[in-house]
Amino acid sequence: MSVFVHKHSRVIIQGFTGQHATFHAEESMANGTNVVGGVTPGKGGQTHLERPVFDTVSQAVEETGADVSGIFVPPPFAADAIMEALEAGIGVIVVIADGIPVQDMVRVKRYARDRNAIIIGPNTPGIITPAACKVGIMPSHIYKPGRIGVVSRSGTLNYEAVQQMSALGMGQSTSVGIGGDPVNGTDFVTVLRAFEEDPETDAVIMIGEIGGPQEVEAARWAKANMSKPVVGFVAGVSAPPGRRMGHAGAIISGESDTANAKMDTMEELGVHVVRNPALIGETAHRVFS
Repeated sequence: MSVFVHKHSRVIIQGFTGQHATFHAEESMANGTNVVGGVTPGKGGQTHLERPVFDTVSQAVEETGADVSGIFVPPPFAADAIMEALEAGIGVIVVIADGIPVQDMVRVKRYARDRNAIIIGPNTPGIITPAACKVGIMPSHIYKPGRIGVVSRSGTLNYEAVQQMSALGMGQSTSVGIGGDPVNGTDFVTVLRAFEEDPETDAVIMIGEIGGPQEVEAARWAKANMSKPVVGFVAGVSAPPGRRMGHAGAIISGESDTANAKMDTMEELGVHVVRNPALIGETAHRVFS
């Protein structure tokens, strides 16, 4: 079992014939992902990586039954690509690009409001259910099948936590990178709810960053609604107020946005907080064993 993607997911890639999309599609297929085709306008009717290429997402869905899309298109065109996937009825949309204009994502959120779809990203490494389905750019070899869910705003800390866990024999049910932009398609609470409902996820690691109230809201929701333990970490302890740190959404705008303030509140709400990222795996092993 897993959340959002699994071995039966039928994946298409938007921007399929581009260099980066090609590389990561090949990696996904090697990981067992059922990539059924791709979309590159103007190249419909061709084949690429032995898969059909379509001009539009709706054509791809009609011909292949695709229900997941990985979007590998430049930021200026990403919003249109997302909305095209939504219009075609794609249920899970993974948006890799960073630097998508905030107003574009606001427009996408409004367009998606009445549609039953999960948008992961933008500015995300993607999502992976190990040995079953990978849509994104993460190094799949460090992920192992297991029963721990992972959700993170940071791609590199996601990798770090997973590698620590895997070294200790702890596999993952699904790992979700929600992305580091100010306007995300999916938030922590949505992913935590999915993990809580998944019978084969026993516990969750949640990795946040400075900026915004997401982590505390998620901890508050978990206290009220989750039966499974949550280990949490917030990056950016040494970040100075008012300076953007890496991700567009990682900026301290008030005292409650600091990493320490978030972790203090999360701890009060029952999350098993880790103060040092080098100890995420060790802490998870102690809590979950």
